[in-house]
Amino acid sequence: MSEYQNLFTTVQAAAPSYPGISIGTDDRERTRDIAHVHLFGRLGDAQIGPIYLGWLGVAALICGFAAFEIIGLNMLASVGWDPIQFVRRLPWLALEPPPPEYGLRLPPMNQGGWWLLAGFFLTAAVLMWWLRMYRRARALGMGTHVAWAFAAAIWLYLVLGFIRPLLMGSWSEAVPFGIFPHLDWTAAFSLRYGNLFYNPFHMLSIAFLYGATLLFAMHGATILAVSRYGGEREIEQIVDRGTASERAALFWRWTMGFNATMESVHRWAWWCAVLCPLCGGIGILLSGTVVDNWYLWAVKHGVAPGYPVVFPGVADPSLLQGVKP
Repeated sequence: MSEYQNLFTTVQAAAPSYPGISIGTDDRERTRDIAHVHLFGRLGDAQIGPIYLGWLGVAALICGFAAFEIIGLNMLASVGWDPIQFVRRLPWLALEPPPPEYGLRLPPMNQGGWWLLAGFFLTAAVLMWWLRMYRRARALGMGTHVAWAFAAAIWLYLVLGFIRPLLMGSWSEAVPFGIFPHLDWTAAFSLRYGNLFYNPFHMLSIAFLYGATLLFAMHGATILAVSRYGGEREIEQIVDRGTASERAALFWRWTMGFNATMESVHRWAWWCAVLCPLCGGIGILLSGTVVDNWYLWAVKHGVAPGYPVVFPGVADPSLLQGVKP
């Protein structure tokens, strides 16, 4: 048993299905079916269900399906309803926002109206799913940490597709729906506003992104490393310090130089993960509304050096004598 390695040889205990604690009258809104999938047990728990949806969950799924269908059918129409071309060109297909000339007005359906409708249903689905998460946590007597972490991601989503376009006065400032098209939008956005790498909130967002990734990976690895001593039973280890917890804490002190307990490492990782989209949303919101060029802003505030003058300056033709305004 001392040579047991959880990472490579996961043992799945065969046990009766566990429906979970009773949640009173809401029990009737949980599914009754419970299944066990061996492959799922390789990564986590093999049991699937019971699942609670409730009216919020059902409404969120309906709205999410409506948004998915609107986006998918518009992409299919863009390739002449050819399923082969749809599959082949899917990464490059997009549902674009309205052109700039419409501003914040309602455009025709084929000029961005479908994008607005898809965005409405997707936003409704996301917000209802958030409310469902919050209500389920309260019903189970839990903290609402998961819901507020999800809210941080929703903040960035709303900044990109709703809040910033409102402040800029045009739906055309929003992100298109699509895989590569939304990446192209990000690259063009960075170029338009002088390189987002000079945006201090982008810097913070990336730092928190890397920090969260590192902490979650190290925490998961540490718990797997002490699973032979029962380290995966973290709650028990918090209230009753055992061999696994002591070895894990000692390992962090030896290798990282600071203490991390079974509880505190989750706070570190939670804050890093939440601050990533929060800072990213602030950086996007300030682009174009407050700062027009992040590189010039960085030069002005001593963050970045100015480019040396290698070639003689080029005069603006509109300012030359004899040119009519």
